[in-house]
Amino acid sequence: MRTARCSLWLVLLSSVAMAMPLGSSVRGVIPADIQQIICVDYRALKNSETAMALKQQVLPPALKEFEVALKGIGINPDKDVDQLTFVSYRIPKQGVRIVGMAQGPFSLETVMKKMRLSKIRPLKYRNSDIYPMASGMQMSFLDEDTLLFGDSGAVRGALDARDGYAQTLDTNNQIVDMIGSVDSGMVWSVLDQQGTQNMLRSAMGDAAKLADYDTVKKRLLGSRYTMNFSNGVDFDLNVVTTDSMTAATLSTVVKAGMLYRKMSATAVEKMAMDSLTVNSDSSNLQMHFKTDDKQFQSLLHSDLFAAVSR
Repeated sequence: MRTARCSLWLVLLSSVAMAMPLGSSVRGVIPADIQQIICVDYRALKNSETAMALKQQVLPPALKEFEVALKGIGINPDKDVDQLTFVSYRIPKQGVRIVGMAQGPFSLETVMKKMRLSKIRPLKYRNSDIYPMASGMQMSFLDEDTLLFGDSGAVRGALDARDGYAQTLDTNNQIVDMIGSVDSGMVWSVLDQQGTQNMLRSAMGDAAKLADYDTVKKRLLGSRYTMNFSNGVDFDLNVVTTDSMTAATLSTVVKAGMLYRKMSATAVEKMAMDSLTVNSDSSNLQMHFKTDDKQFQSLLHSDLFAAVSR
């Protein structure tokens, strides 16, 4: 499922950069009906061998296409992009759309000159200029430092939110509250209720069929994670539930699921599960994973990783 992959693109990665909360231009185009937001410091991709290995393993096709498209209009992703934000959101009767925002020291003059020389003309959408890119993508400058991109419907849906034709992120209190808990992280993400259910179900595999999981999944409100590559790999995931009893029950179910998966796991997968701690605190399920670079890179090619990242 495309949106399930978004939930564990998981991590595009950072190693040394400072935290980068959402900018105002980015925040203003995010529609309210969020499935997931992933925010990553793009500059740090090349600073970690493990981060680059993970990028090659789980990089979504849309991002690969975007990198090629940027180069075609005179923007070098390695030099000109500081932050990337990906948003999957729902449009009534149309399903889930995925839109991206890139921020960095773009030379708007250089880009416009390249567009003119290539005879690329924009389409007007209210007060916005939307330009065609490679692979059927479209883009629009939100300001001199922020570029919105995606397919036609996704870009227009985001501009509708900015222009007041749809509700924006700031009206979604559940998501806003979760962002406030993680946006100081190097790489961070928030996921809504349905996305959280799908993520846990995928990660647990057949163990998700346990009766207790089926009972508590309806009381999951969302999840948030941060990831750090500065000293090995650190991954912290919090699942927000309705109450402390649900969090404690979910903790027990996840631990049981880990034992179940271990029965058929490879040696590398077993080591990975041994590096994962699970507990509950108040109404939150807390999961922490820490390992060294070598072990994580081995895990990238395992069936377990494939199950939670597809």
